[in-house]
Amino acid sequence: MSGSTTRLVVHDRGHELLGAVHPGESWAAAARRTVASLHADPVPVDLSGEVKQFRLDHDNRVTVRPMTPGDLPDVARWRAAEHVRRWWPGDGAATLEAVTDRYGPSIDGMTPTRMYVAEVNGRSIGFLQDYRIRDYPDFAMLTPDPDAVGVDYAIGETGWLGRGFGARILWAWMPRALRRFPDARCLFAAPDHRNAASLRILEKVGFAPGVWFDEPQSDGGVATVVGCTLDVATVLA
Repeated sequence: MSGSTTRLVVHDRGHELLGAVHPGESWAAAARRTVASLHADPVPVDLSGEVKQFRLDHDNRVTVRPMTPGDLPDVARWRAAEHVRRWWPGDGAATLEAVTDRYGPSIDGMTPTRMYVAEVNGRSIGFLQDYRIRDYPDFAMLTPDPDAVGVDYAIGETGWLGRGFGARILWAWMPRALRRFPDARCLFAAPDHRNAASLRILEKVGFAPGVWFDEPQSDGGVATVVGCTLDVATVLA
């Protein structure tokens, strides 16, 4: 609501801690201030509504770390899973050799893209990749902000789907992205327009859906995607 105070609530084991965002303050900073005495870091539940919903998770530690060559067998298995392959169809067969050829150079720092593994309580459950969009000129021409940091992600382990960890993984990745690109003003993701689950995850973590565009795929096809943007100053800074 323009001109009004943004409200938030942090859920903690049946209790609701109510707060408000001060002028010039981000949603994340306001949530941390609201629970400062608890020495905990709130994580998002749903940031798409008028009242921003956070919670304290005392049971699950979600982290993002750099991918290593030792992770590639897991990545190949995840990429071959039907729920991942459906939305990554243009990247060819998900054999270990193909996945190594595709992601190995990024793991070694030889491309503008960096690869990460998402973990919950020390268990690897999925992966992410990020990059400055302007480093890929053909893609940059299609997007609203070439200076934004792009991200692609997937939960590979089926047992962890539908449990709220997609938003948690993105939230854990964001500080790492901002350390890598400290001048970034926006984060950007472009899931397939049919991927309702991914679009909802992005909304929950603070991305706003925007323009639809056709993105050429490596197999010669075209995917219609939805450009989703997160304003760093509003949500995170």
